[in-house]
Amino acid sequence: MAEPSKEELLARIAELERQAGQKKKAGALSFKVSDKGAVSVYGMGRFPVTLYYEQWLRLLAAADELRAFLEENKSKLKLKEEV
Repeated sequence: MAEPSKEELLARIAELERQAGQKKKAGALSFKVSDKGAVSVYGMGRFPVTLYYEQWLRLLAAADELRAFLEENKSKLKLKEEV
């Protein structure tokens, strides 16, 4: 098997850099269906948030209630400092 030429290596590096730049932006959310059929959300923290379909629907249905709860308890919550 012949070694790749310098041009081939540079083209491969450029391709890998392009792919790495497309993978994800900082703070962007991404979604994936797990092997067990749940939906995982990546980009919220160190670990993904994973719930099943019905659980996501229940959470979405309670979105207004959750927003109100968060606002009512904002003084008790740990918030990241804005830069």
